[in-house]
Amino acid sequence: MDQIFSKLRGDKWIWIIVIILSGWSLLAVYSSVGTLAYKEGKGTELYLFKHFSIIAIGIVLMYLSHKLDYRYYAGISKLLMIITIPLLLFTLIGGNKVNDASRWVTIPVINQTFQTSDLAKLALITFLARMLSRKQEDIKDVKKSFVPIMGAVCLVFILIAWANLSTALMLFGTSVLLLLIGRISFKQIAIVCVGGGFLLALVILIGPRRATYLSRIEGFFRTEEPGAADVPFQEDKNYQANLAKMTIASGELFGKGAGNSVGRNLLPHPYSDFIFAIIIEEYGTVGGAILLFLYIALMYRCIRIVTLSPRAFGAFLAAGLGFSLTIQALANMAVAVGLGPVTGVPLPLVSMGGTSILFTSVALGIILSVSRNIEELKGKEELNEGPKPNKVVVGTI
Repeated sequence: MDQIFSKLRGDKWIWIIVIILSGWSLLAVYSSVGTLAYKEGKGTELYLFKHFSIIAIGIVLMYLSHKLDYRYYAGISKLLMIITIPLLLFTLIGGNKVNDASRWVTIPVINQTFQTSDLAKLALITFLARMLSRKQEDIKDVKKSFVPIMGAVCLVFILIAWANLSTALMLFGTSVLLLLIGRISFKQIAIVCVGGGFLLALVILIGPRRATYLSRIEGFFRTEEPGAADVPFQEDKNYQANLAKMTIASGELFGKGAGNSVGRNLLPHPYSDFIFAIIIEEYGTVGGAILLFLYIALMYRCIRIVTLSPRAFGAFLAAGLGFSLTIQALANMAVAVGLGPVTGVPLPLVSMGGTSILFTSVALGIILSVSRNIEELKGKEELNEGPKPNKVVVGTI
């Protein structure tokens, strides 16, 4: 183990958390894909091998991302934004349409689907980190800082929200947190929130998925409606949430044991959207609490990197990417336990998926790159060869 970690740089606890989550993911996905395998006429081992391959590729990407100096991501962020905007537009117009939502495009030659919002999240957060770090001296200037920064946020938000509102809202929330950290004035942030609320109302009321959004919101706030007992269970607006609650309740304190889930045969998408419910059913409330603790620990390590980063760009990168991953995890868990409407957001590093795992791995690799830079500067400091990395230097990358 020491030999493995000797080749890895950056926060060792983040590496440990990623390994634990990845291993847990293999167990949970293998346990929950039985119904899908039966419907598709394939063996569960095939899905396990595919998921293992994606996790392995993700860890390789994380390793390569953490080896690259994080300052190079400032230039890469510009290229990513140039690619992302037209790609999101293409997805809305000519993407693969499922349930009135165009979220995926098919990659030629390999014929694999690709969810463009995953790229957009990484692109916008790295771009915001770059912009905020470069404009600290003029951060209160509306024309020089606020307009170009918020132009990027609002444009990406509306392009994603048209087909994937939950992801857009989480990305918007992460952006607002970054603006707070980046010293944007509260008055300007209030304007951002008002503008975001207007765009949100626009998407919900006239967007292509307005019926789905209104139904989910109504179902979440409805406790009981007349004649509900006469409504077939599959047609009940809350049937997915109710199944998740029953699955969680059956797990009790210590769970039924790995592979003994019953809810996996009833829940839609138990291997992705509702995998947290399956985990609690099999590992109990204790297992769910441990999983929650791992994500909180991940956020804590990211915050620690923020406080130690010697440059603004690194601090903003670690903060934005860390908040994004944690908010997504909490959103998935909230849906499973009934604290939020059904969204279809995967659990980072645990749910079965392709692009979600790969881009999450790259994001963690970037965070580790910032941490690696801190370690190198600390080593130089001990040798009296460099500056002390004890405070953020604004206006620099």
